[in-house]
Amino acid sequence: MSTGTGTGTDKHIRKVALSALFGTVLEYYDFLLYSTMAALVFGEVFFPGENPAVSTIAAFGTLAVGYVARPLGGLIFGHFGDRVGRKYILFVTMALMGSASFLIGLLPGYATIGVAAPILLVVLRFAQGIAIGGEWGGAALMVVEHADADNRGKWAGVMNLGSPIGFLMATVAVATVSLLPDESLETWGWRVPFLFSALLVVVGLYIRSQLTESPIFEQAVKKAAATSADRIPLARVLRTPRPVLLACGAGIAPFALTALITSHIISYTTGIGYERSTVMQVLVLLSVVSLVVIPLSSALSDRVGRRPIVLTGAVAAVLYAFPLYMLVDSGSVVLLVVGLVIGQVIQNIMFAPLVPLLSEMFGATVRYTGASLGYQGASLIGAGFTPLIASALLAALGGGSWPLSLIIAATAGISIVAIALTAETRGVALGADSDAGERGNVDASTREDAVGAGSENSV
Repeated sequence: MSTGTGTGTDKHIRKVALSALFGTVLEYYDFLLYSTMAALVFGEVFFPGENPAVSTIAAFGTLAVGYVARPLGGLIFGHFGDRVGRKYILFVTMALMGSASFLIGLLPGYATIGVAAPILLVVLRFAQGIAIGGEWGGAALMVVEHADADNRGKWAGVMNLGSPIGFLMATVAVATVSLLPDESLETWGWRVPFLFSALLVVVGLYIRSQLTESPIFEQAVKKAAATSADRIPLARVLRTPRPVLLACGAGIAPFALTALITSHIISYTTGIGYERSTVMQVLVLLSVVSLVVIPLSSALSDRVGRRPIVLTGAVAAVLYAFPLYMLVDSGSVVLLVVGLVIGQVIQNIMFAPLVPLLSEMFGATVRYTGASLGYQGASLIGAGFTPLIASALLAALGGGSWPLSLIIAATAGISIVAIALTAETRGVALGADSDAGERGNVDASTREDAVGAGSENSV
């Protein structure tokens, strides 16, 4: 297996990792802030009705809109990221993401402007999804393409810390405004955390202004000029769709699990008798757990490989699917904490290696498009509809938790199959001349025709 070498100095890779971290913090802060508010107040503010369960389902429906938009954002920004570069696209995605969140904080409710309120909410949520769909791919590739082959997992782990940090910030923000009386929370309190995102955008854009373009991408562009191959990245990715499908399948389980134990768990646990403040405190603890488990799992993938780490987590998810909700349904706060902490550890183990794994499955000139499609497709299938489906199943089946356990087991099974069919990618070369275009294929004889592999397939 080709090892490849990094192209950035230690100082610069730290800057790149910090920029990616900041973008991921903003991504998860905005996205998880929205999902939490959907569970707490959006049903009443934007979808008022006589049945609270129906209002909550409608609010989770707008959550799904953002996930639907993410693959489209991956396509749009992935195309331009593979054509004009990673750096400049990341300016656009961060500005769009922060602006959409800021405007959500200013949006009048249904009582003020009627049906226009939920319509505008859906539009802004869609814009969020478009931006985040492009953000992840660019940030991931800037890190992976600047890092040396032996430490991609370690530096990707820094970027992935944005997930627990962003969630921690969102949870603390929601917990703080939740101390307000219900009337104040539903009128103005929920808006404050959204408006705060504007500050994060300003700082993030400044950090990104200090970066240089990925040298691997620049080398690929020079090589592309000497060929007459298809210059549309999406066309090349779809010509051999196997790696995209495997990348999507590998990510479904961690997204589904996080949707259940961070977003949907709020409405579920408060519905069976837990105090909202207690649940929010447990979620803060989960973020702290992730701050430890994610970087350790990501760095470990540099030593033992990406596949064993993800596969271990997915198998654990299948085995733990029913015990998880047995602990949650116990009514004991202690068992609730134990149950969710174990679930979060399992989720982190599956999630941590995805940045290097998905990035290493594609060639340099289609990497933004291919990795984004795989990751955002997984987020759509795994997390986009999970809270909505879970709420609908609970309402239809009388509240038993067994459908939620089935969701975890089924999605983990999909990821197990995908990882079993995916070849190890740790240490592969990432340049335009590498054979890393389709490491999703197990059969080495098929890599000759892989996406982005070899000079004859270079753009």
